[in-house]
Amino acid sequence: MSNRDIVELFESRQGHLEERIKRDYIKNGIATIPCRISDYSDVISAYSVKGFESLNPDFVDYLKSTAELTPNECPIVLNIISDCLSPEEKKTIEEIIQDDFAYDLGAVEKDEGRHVKKFSFMFIGLIIAGFLLWLTKTLAEEPREMFFILFWFMGDTLCDYIFMTGSDLRRDRRLAGRLASIKVIFSDSYEKPEYTESDVEKLYSEIEKEVNETIQEES
Repeated sequence: MSNRDIVELFESRQGHLEERIKRDYIKNGIATIPCRISDYSDVISAYSVKGFESLNPDFVDYLKSTAELTPNECPIVLNIISDCLSPEEKKTIEEIIQDDFAYDLGAVEKDEGRHVKKFSFMFIGLIIAGFLLWLTKTLAEEPREMFFILFWFMGDTLCDYIFMTGSDLRRDRRLAGRLASIKVIFSDSYEKPEYTESDVEKLYSEIEKEVNETIQEES
């Protein structure tokens, strides 16, 4: 029997995720996600009614999980591959994708705002608890324990936000922003994308215009 440590061999194996992502999705700084469908309901939920459509959850999961792998600086182009869609269905798909991901972005922004308020409250509370600990340093240990617990709890919450929750929120915010700016194209068969410099400049200009419009709407 071999004396090799097979577990150690498995643990030392290196992956090639970045190379594959660049090979399969990235071209001229643009991430193109191909999505082959066989029916309109693969994108739009079969439970939707006309005028109140929503995206198929499986489609959303596929798009999000693939987009997460691509670099944050790359705009996303979704290439829906199908020969079964009518012009009206294509228009509806494009509109609902943009609307649903813009809605998701709003939900992420709301969640982020709630955590920022929580962070501010905890930061102020930490300062107050620290000041109270300093004022009560001459008291017996028992009364000071309450202020110490309060100080520890708020400090722990702040550290969690800075190093864990805050990082996750910023990651979700970036992904939501990219998906809300997604460009949808349709094709009858798959072809590896080729983007010229003018194509890239046009896409960036369109995204920049849309972002500026949303900023003006909020102000």
